[in-house]
Amino acid sequence: MSTRYLPTHEWARVDNGLVTVGLSAFAAGEVGEVIHVQLPTVGVAVLKGKPCAEIESVKSVNDIYSPVDGQVVEINPALAGQPELVNQDPGNAGWFMKVKPSGADPLAGLLSEAEYQAQLAK
Repeated sequence: MSTRYLPTHEWARVDNGLVTVGLSAFAAGEVGEVIHVQLPTVGVAVLKGKPCAEIESVKSVNDIYSPVDGQVVEINPALAGQPELVNQDPGNAGWFMKVKPSGADPLAGLLSEAEYQAQLAK
């Protein structure tokens, strides 16, 4: 299962036809301690590169951008009571939502792990 990234630090993975979306470990470390997560409503349409969620940390409030076009079919209920999961386990337990993609190749155009790491090194 390969992980792809938006330049804005969101990650996406396809599993059983759904795209799971989260925030990269790098970005989770940069934003500081996450104290609140505002997730989209199940059933809402999301567009690649457009804001779909929001995280609030002790430092700032940041938009989360959708890495794919599609419809939200599940949100991570654990984040309501444990927003710190975004910091503690951003690549697994800290995921935001699952999206039923509208395109045949939903990860097309996203950065590979190597491309994302190269962007961070700039």
